[in-house]
Amino acid sequence: MRRAVDSDAVGIADVWLRSFAAALPTVRRAHGDDEVRSWFSSVVVPRHETWVGVAEGSVIGLLVLDGEELEQLYLDPSWRGRGVGDRFVDLAKEQRPDGLGLWTFQVNGPARRFYERHGFIEVERTDGLRNEEHEPDVRYAWQP
Repeated sequence: MRRAVDSDAVGIADVWLRSFAAALPTVRRAHGDDEVRSWFSSVVVPRHETWVGVAEGSVIGLLVLDGEELEQLYLDPSWRGRGVGDRFVDLAKEQRPDGLGLWTFQVNGPARRFYERHGFIEVERTDGLRNEEHEPDVRYAWQP
């Protein structure tokens, strides 16, 4: 795991796209593939604390922190269940030892169980009208 550099943006976006499709097949994506790639290249990597997991020269996962928010944590579907997500959460906690918050979709049961296993507590649910996908979501918080 290492901090992302500009040249990682395409690989990061591709992992995000594959992961979103695999984990959230019923959730409407708010942006097309090209918009997602542009967003990672022009906004996420240059402006946010972005970390990548790399194996055999390819990005296999990503973690994005923005202040006290864990904004993004996505793994290439072929790397789920191998401990990479656990390492990303540990890294996020090391980087933000005073606590973290995050949002995930209510329909994403595996992600919710994952975060709960790592000590995140559900603190809020919404009807999804405030997110771009208009999908009911849930807020989690972790405090040391």
